[in-house]
Amino acid sequence: MTQPFHSPVIIGAGPVGLALAVIVVVASIGLAFAQHDHGAGRDLPKFDDPAKWSKSFDDPARDQWQMPDRVIAALALPPDAVVADIGAGTGYLAARLARHLKGGTVYAVDIEKAMVDHLAERAKASGLANLRAVLGTATAANLPEPVDLAVLLNVYHHVERRPAYFKRLRQALKPGGRVAIIDYRPDAPQGPSKSHRIAPARILSEMKSAGYRPVASYDFLPRQSFTVFQPAD
Repeated sequence: MTQPFHSPVIIGAGPVGLALAVIVVVASIGLAFAQHDHGAGRDLPKFDDPAKWSKSFDDPARDQWQMPDRVIAALALPPDAVVADIGAGTGYLAARLARHLKGGTVYAVDIEKAMVDHLAERAKASGLANLRAVLGTATAANLPEPVDLAVLLNVYHHVERRPAYFKRLRQALKPGGRVAIIDYRPDAPQGPSKSHRIAPARILSEMKSAGYRPVASYDFLPRQSFTVFQPAD
């Protein structure tokens, strides 16, 4: 969400005063566009009510188009992998990853305290000792240890100042670690409003600016792009 625009107060009426006014206006407009471009998640709904969102996030019908088992198979994780599900929400993918990685660890990260509490309760109720809830922030995942993979499922378009976020995330990856981004395509029949969808080419560009290179891409999901990245150096 952009900051409200305020008309500048012009002191003096000569050419210098007019020039200063123009500079202030241009700077204000530029700041507004910059905040809108890199803070795209600000005007999206809050996901702080697990009971409400689990109705859609954990709807069994979602499996038909989300294909979680096929997604996990494509990631080709060893059974002892350490994985971060960033923006885990109610745990739709995180719980499945934890069941799949019998000898591994899954950190379910969310920035909403209510969701983190729900994730912890879900792990306990499901007997998933390897599923651990983590409270992240808008700028960092706050992972307790380096991971083999960080996955963002329908979350990339929520991240503010994405290049900076993913530059920091590089420090949380093990050598050879990967980042998987699955997000709605602009032409998807359903999903967030089209103004919040991000074209795959833009994801590639932003991740490149954050220091990553694509290492795999999959096209079997009917609504989303699915690309895996590694640090470029």
